[in-house]
Amino acid sequence: MLVPSVVLAMLVVGDWSPLRRLDAAVTADLHDFAHDHPAWVGVMSLWTDVFAPMPLRAAALFLVIWLAYRGARRLAAWVTATMVFGGLLGPLLKLVVGRPRPDLPDPVALAPGLAFPSGHALNAALAAGVLLVVFLPRTRARSAARAAVWSAALLIALVTGFSRVALGVHWSSDVVAGWLLGTAVVTATTVAFTLRSRPSPHDG
Repeated sequence: MLVPSVVLAMLVVGDWSPLRRLDAAVTADLHDFAHDHPAWVGVMSLWTDVFAPMPLRAAALFLVIWLAYRGARRLAAWVTATMVFGGLLGPLLKLVVGRPRPDLPDPVALAPGLAFPSGHALNAALAAGVLLVVFLPRTRARSAARAAVWSAALLIALVTGFSRVALGVHWSSDVVAGWLLGTAVVTATTVAFTLRSRPSPHDG
């Protein structure tokens, strides 16, 4: 996940014309659709606000408190590390890449700051990963509960990222990069905590 994220960032910095044209075409088509469907804009705006980074971090904080109360302190520490590390990585990369957001005529939504990667997509991917790691082990294989956890995780990640492009405040490659980086962070922190929990071959 990290390798394609880096490659994508290099293509953005290098202003690779095929990627630029693809981003522009997707943004133009969705912008036209948004102008013709105000109700669609309302739905996307509501979704992007509900699943914005700050609400997701607040939900993660409550989850950390609940896990600590239940005695799952290591899992609570993993959730904290994942959300904090991913939350810091996004703004740092925005500064490094320095990509401006789409500048559209008569925009349906506005957002401050730089574009790459999408903070909404990154934090939604982090939240989806946390949801899967924390709650999947608490469900039975092929159960409705397991299907519900998977569905919730995919909806949070995919629809949140898509909403940013649908509202014209991010390029599609910004969102893809956010998804890739979020998945990479979840994978890296999971591996790190798993390795730390394993006994040393010299123990005992």
